[in-house]
Amino acid sequence: MIVSYIRPDKDFDGVYEQLKLINGYAAQKELTINEEMVDQTSQNKRLTDRHEVVRFFRSLDGDTLIVYDTWTLSSYIEDVVQMFSCLLKNNNTIHFVKPGVVIDRKSDTMVVLGLIDQLRQILQDDAKKGIGRPKGSKSSSKFDIYLEEIIQLLKQRKSVSEIARVLGVSRSSLKDYIESRELKEVVSGISNIGDDADAEATVIGTIRCPVDESTI
Repeated sequence: MIVSYIRPDKDFDGVYEQLKLINGYAAQKELTINEEMVDQTSQNKRLTDRHEVVRFFRSLDGDTLIVYDTWTLSSYIEDVVQMFSCLLKNNNTIHFVKPGVVIDRKSDTMVVLGLIDQLRQILQDDAKKGIGRPKGSKSSSKFDIYLEEIIQLLKQRKSVSEIARVLGVSRSSLKDYIESRELKEVVSGISNIGDDADAEATVIGTIRCPVDESTI
């Protein structure tokens, strides 16, 4: 069974954005989604309080799970580690749309650690800011209604200027929207079928080693 898991949050992508990107990814990979789960629980809730999600993930065995990004599962690293462990122990395969990475029990440990470290970096950067909208946060935009069309045009390798003309909108505003949503990176991950090794290398390359700040 192939399942998509969507978890919206005010500080990240909404249901609509995640659904469109996941469905586009599935179409490119020729995957037929059999079931969708939209988890409305707050990102502040720990796994021990997300009873429906725990039951859902425990029911998966030898299945395929498609999620947008690591943070979708949880914004707590301990919970992500536990979810990874359980899902992989039960022979499931997990597709991460944004980084374009697929993991299973045979995956390189460095790829799994890379995904976890990406989440750690996001959380660390957010903590340093302390206030304001977290990094990666998405406020609503007038361009949201064009999201599906923008994705399709980007997949056709249309330039921002060409897309702006098609939609009849400001090029500079559209450029800001595409950059804030990282749509080019997402579309690139969706379109590059067969480049799993490159995607894995990219994830591993983002790992940050500790720095002795006393020497800086």
